[in-house]
Amino acid sequence: MLKKYSFSLTIAVITSCIITAFVSLLIFYLGSYQPIISIAVFLISFFTIWITIIIKTANVDRKIRKLYHNVFNLKRYKEASIPEYIDEISEQVTLLSQQKVKEIDVLTERENYRREFLGNVSHELKTPLFSIQGFLLTLIEGGVEDEKIRYKYLNRINKSVDRLGYIVKDLDMISELESGKIQIAPKSFNIVAVTQEVFDLLEIKAQKQGITLQFDEEYNNIKVIGDLERIQQVMVNLVVNAIKHSNKDNTTVTVSFKNENQNIQIAVHDNGQGISQEDQQRIFERFYRVDKSRNRKKGGSGLGLSIVKHILDAHGEKINVESKLGEGSTFYFHLKKI
Repeated sequence: MLKKYSFSLTIAVITSCIITAFVSLLIFYLGSYQPIISIAVFLISFFTIWITIIIKTANVDRKIRKLYHNVFNLKRYKEASIPEYIDEISEQVTLLSQQKVKEIDVLTERENYRREFLGNVSHELKTPLFSIQGFLLTLIEGGVEDEKIRYKYLNRINKSVDRLGYIVKDLDMISELESGKIQIAPKSFNIVAVTQEVFDLLEIKAQKQGITLQFDEEYNNIKVIGDLERIQQVMVNLVVNAIKHSNKDNTTVTVSFKNENQNIQIAVHDNGQGISQEDQQRIFERFYRVDKSRNRKKGGSGLGLSIVKHILDAHGEKINVESKLGEGSTFYFHLKKI
């Protein structure tokens, strides 16, 4: 742009010189006839030409100053912006690094969870299989002839087969729930009646451990919306879990109902040893056991609470737990009432 302005100024000066030369010749020619007129024309032409040159020069000078001002401001802006730009890039790099670290942590956690799950599945399946193998070996080595021994070990084999069946069935159910293959079919039903059916189903199991099953007698008909079969499975798993963890003899497992606006809270309470805060964060994981040695003696697949969580997730609800060590536990969830 400076070259452009210099070129315009040069043209203006050259043009002015040409005009001045032409006017001078004209004045010289007229001067021989009318000297006063010649001098006047010369002066007018001279001042007109140089005023024009001054104006042009001023315009060019103003443009050059403006250009210099813009270039100076641009330089100053760049100098001021570079540190800010570097800070911005550094911040973005930091955020990106933190994001990648989080992603790596998630992948690591998933890999650890996968390994733990596979290890648990292997252990849960091997335990009854090894038991069956041991019982059969005892029978093969001579126990078949003794009726009492035969009955004893065949009964244990039957229990181990049942446990294998529970594990396979529950694994299949969780797989279907997680894949979304099981469709929830909500309808209206009486949750109190469902609870009574669950008690009838588990009454003998509870009585063997000296446990009484009870629920709020003030309620006899509470209509809720949900998948009847799935919610019944939730109630069975929660009550079985309460029976397993209750203290034996003269204890009670209680199911209570509570109105909460448009919902009904269903709670299952036991008076067992309770669950620590640390364990409460993981009890709904597959095969997770609070007391591993004690729980395996009591049987079960180790998937009951995980199934409860998945079924309620499919209903858009959550399973919650409140527990203190030595004071028992309460598991509760909500369903929409009619």
